[in-house]
Amino acid sequence: MSIGTFLQDQVLGMAWLKELIGRGLSALGVDLESRLGGSLHFFLYDMVKIMVLLTVLILIVSYIQSYFPPERSKRILGRFHGLGANIVAALLGTVTPFCSCSSIPLFIGFTRAGLPLGVTFSFLISSPMVDLGSLMLLTGVFGWRVAAAYVALGLVVAVAGGTLIQALQLEDQVEPYVRCPGGEEVPQEKLTWRDRLSYAWDQALSTGKKVAPYVLVGVGIGAIIHNWIPQELVVKVLGGNGPFGVILATAAGIPMYADIFGTIPIAEALLAKGARLGVVLSFMMGVTTLSLPSLILLRKAVKPRLLGIFVGVCTVGILIVGYLFNGIQGMLL
Repeated sequence: MSIGTFLQDQVLGMAWLKELIGRGLSALGVDLESRLGGSLHFFLYDMVKIMVLLTVLILIVSYIQSYFPPERSKRILGRFHGLGANIVAALLGTVTPFCSCSSIPLFIGFTRAGLPLGVTFSFLISSPMVDLGSLMLLTGVFGWRVAAAYVALGLVVAVAGGTLIQALQLEDQVEPYVRCPGGEEVPQEKLTWRDRLSYAWDQALSTGKKVAPYVLVGVGIGAIIHNWIPQELVVKVLGGNGPFGVILATAAGIPMYADIFGTIPIAEALLAKGARLGVVLSFMMGVTTLSLPSLILLRKAVKPRLLGIFVGVCTVGILIVGYLFNGIQGMLL
């Protein structure tokens, strides 16, 4: 076994854990070939795998994030202009492990600090859609080719969306309280590596508690799809080359509220049942970027016209990415 395959299958994919749980259930007399037994196996394996990976990855990402507090992020973004600023904002979003709702206060802070509107929207799109933790977890589930393509295209959507919003000159569509300058910057204290590690551990615990219910629901839905919904139905609705699968998946994701960790088990089960790759990934992007709760919260900061343009830009970007993934699925899987 090559090092790359070992890392993907045994370290990130935790195939050893799947086998271990399967043996444990078999020893208890559970028939893994039955629907109930297969669902239980899927649920226990995915729940443990995702929570373990999530804890480790949030530890790493939060340690990195401790070097990029909001005030420092503002200063970094303030040094760049034009397309370069949008690219840096999108990349900065990858080191902030926030869901869409958690990203909005930072978006407000950046906008209030005087950063260009398009730059702040590049961050707002990238932060929930793409992060370092999702890259590693996607690699463990779908392989490094899919993970790398997802992150790359997610960054393209963030940069293109922010650039377009900037070109439309929509500054007057931000609510007045957001455009008012904030108070003086609060100097950031110099942290030791122990302080950063303590911060990372606190973030891992708090994030784990916050996302665990969504992971629980996501894995539960995934287990039902994986063992109870007929494969023929999934293939008929979301498989093949029909034009509506990506649209349906994107629309289905909007009413939900979860981060990427809660959507991965559902996407994994759909893919195993025969859904197209672009369909499941557009569903994930729809949930993480355009969830209804985050749109309601964002409406408090921007006016309806800007909110509509944001939704439209993200939707078009997600659809393009979904159809593109459908076209290159054979190259990635």
